[in-house]
Amino acid sequence: MRMSKRIGISVFMALAAVMAAIIIVHSNPGADQGEELLKKGISCAVIAAACLIFVKWYDKFTVLPLELYQNRHLIWKLAKNDFKKRYAGSYLGAVWALAQPVVTVAMYYIVFDRIFGSSGPRLANGGEAPFVLFLTAGLVPWFYFNEALNNGTNALLEYNYLVKKVVFKISILPIIKIIAATFVHVFFVCILLVVAAIYGYYPNLYMLQLVYYSACLFVFVLALSYTTCAIVVFFKDLSQIINIGLQIAMWATPILWDINSLGDSWVVPVLKLNPMVYIVNGYRSAIYEREWFFQDFFSTMYFWIVTVVLFGLGALVFKRLKVHFADVL
Repeated sequence: MRMSKRIGISVFMALAAVMAAIIIVHSNPGADQGEELLKKGISCAVIAAACLIFVKWYDKFTVLPLELYQNRHLIWKLAKNDFKKRYAGSYLGAVWALAQPVVTVAMYYIVFDRIFGSSGPRLANGGEAPFVLFLTAGLVPWFYFNEALNNGTNALLEYNYLVKKVVFKISILPIIKIIAATFVHVFFVCILLVVAAIYGYYPNLYMLQLVYYSACLFVFVLALSYTTCAIVVFFKDLSQIINIGLQIAMWATPILWDINSLGDSWVVPVLKLNPMVYIVNGYRSAIYEREWFFQDFFSTMYFWIVTVVLFGLGALVFKRLKVHFADVL
């Protein structure tokens, strides 16, 4: 056990050292030198703080990922069963999981593109991205986030009969719901690629980043779900609050509009504090902007720092509250 702990800490410290080195050598030619040094200093300080926290609470940070890894075969089996039973008994089955998002995209396209004549964003090469492609690339990750967060939040309530079993690892329930939502997401990523090909953006190396951004979204929504699913057991109104919050967040995230249209407004840095901005912009950059995720290194680092912090917080909340789940349910 001590050996595995040492290896884990060593790997984390090595990754942290690599990130710090990249930050030091990374530079933005168009940025002010003082501002650039401030960013680098803050980033290195955050990495150093993360290393100290990780070393001090190593056991608490790793217990949940280890449980998930040890039960990976059961998780996969239950996730497939969850997806199948959701539409069991209906004539069209899983088609209903695909119908609503497709209709939503079609309605947004008709209203914004055909009726209001909205245009896509300007590209670096001077061209203009097709609006329907811009819209679809934003809605595909949002649909996944919406469904996964709602299902992950209600995982313990839906599987309350498993929560009451003493020998069952209830920590795997949120990830089961999120994997089940991933099946639908894979279909929509394929639709996104078809739409991109119709407009002349054929598969290339940049589009492989869709796997990376989907993984980012998976980990991010999983981190949120461990907190929300634990709290909703005691405060069931949280589900309704999340639904309202998602409606507001959809308009605060540049899905139906382009964040670059705001120019240098002070609002832009505030909006970018939302990790979903990184995901949505990432999908678009992978499809038609042809940019690598590491080109925006500070946004990438910010996203993963926030996600890791949320995951650690979620694991802590879940661990503290799970001893009361069976009594409440």
